[in-house]
Amino acid sequence: MLLENKNVVLGITGGIAAFKAAEIASQLRKRGAHVKCIMTQHATEFITPLTMREISGNPVAVSMFGDIPEFNVEHIALAQWADVFVIAPATANIIGKIAGGIADDMLSTTVMATKAPVLIAPAMNTNMYLNPIVQDNIHKLEQYGYEFITPASGHLACGTTGIGRLPEPAEIIDHIEWIVCRTNLLKGKKVIVTAGGTREPIDPVRFIGNHSSGRMGFAIAKAAAFAGAEVTLVAGTTDNLKTPVGLARRIDVGSTRDMKEVVDSYYDTCDLVIKAAAVADYRSAHPAENKIKKSDETLTLPMTKNPDILLGLGQRKKHQVLVGFAAETTHVLEYGAAKLKKKNLDMLVANDVSAEGAGFKGTTNIATFLFPDGSVEKLEKMGKDELASLIIQRAAAILAKK
Repeated sequence: MLLENKNVVLGITGGIAAFKAAEIASQLRKRGAHVKCIMTQHATEFITPLTMREISGNPVAVSMFGDIPEFNVEHIALAQWADVFVIAPATANIIGKIAGGIADDMLSTTVMATKAPVLIAPAMNTNMYLNPIVQDNIHKLEQYGYEFITPASGHLACGTTGIGRLPEPAEIIDHIEWIVCRTNLLKGKKVIVTAGGTREPIDPVRFIGNHSSGRMGFAIAKAAAFAGAEVTLVAGTTDNLKTPVGLARRIDVGSTRDMKEVVDSYYDTCDLVIKAAAVADYRSAHPAENKIKKSDETLTLPMTKNPDILLGLGQRKKHQVLVGFAAETTHVLEYGAAKLKKKNLDMLVANDVSAEGAGFKGTTNIATFLFPDGSVEKLEKMGKDELASLIIQRAAAILAKK
């Protein structure tokens, strides 16, 4: 897990969205992080320190003068302990204090004393957020290196609709990971990742597709971005997956030919292609202009072969590193080795999608890495995020030898 043993100080201020801090702390701990909370006095009017203590597993700091023996010179100890400092929700008041250099309570004082990166998640009424004073304060802090999450839009507690909602805890934690876990492993490299399935129309309402969720490809795109790469994610049909933090661009496509066109347009200047998409190998030779009506007991659809995206990339390869996937149900290593050679790949990720824990829709995978020199690396079942990190590590090692 990316946040394993990372130290997170979670600052909570006095807004209605303070209740979401409990879920943020809970999810952080589930991802392996250590969490300590600082609450403003106003925050305690919305959620109790006892709640945050039980969820975080640590004492909660509220007063500058409280006696909490675990901390020595408490605001300094917390400031030094943190790998990342998060304020969620952040009111206009705390943003203004930090921008003005005011340190008059435990939270503002600790922020002033920390050298850890600071992530601020504003949450407030739309008019407050858009107030030019608040916007100037945000801009000022961004110039100093503070990072912000743009609030979500929607119905607010005050009864209005607009920007100002605290983003969902999962999105905040994604940003925390982005701040804490970035590396330079692929710094300066351009990476293309394909993900999801493609759809080939039969008529205006039907299509040929597959069960790919896109999770593996999205996890790889995220891992590449976290490794410092400029990532272009070419996404087919997915399970409504959100774009990972840190991507240079995401391009959504429909058919195999659409995906090929986009990948080809970026290929010449890229360094690494990881083709995790499950594309349709065939398409209807003559898609109907109108919906096909039920008539006979059987329906015959003439099919024609789609272009092989990865084969074409292998034939054109110059300096690029190519990583392909082989999702099989039988003879996985045999078919994978043949695909590796035929398509001129530098690495192939093979898996038996019929095996328990390795299917399209799950959150885990069981993979084997195949390389041109004949070496094979078999892996145990693991989460797709963990597997994605290993794929990026192996691809980066190959790039380093080019």
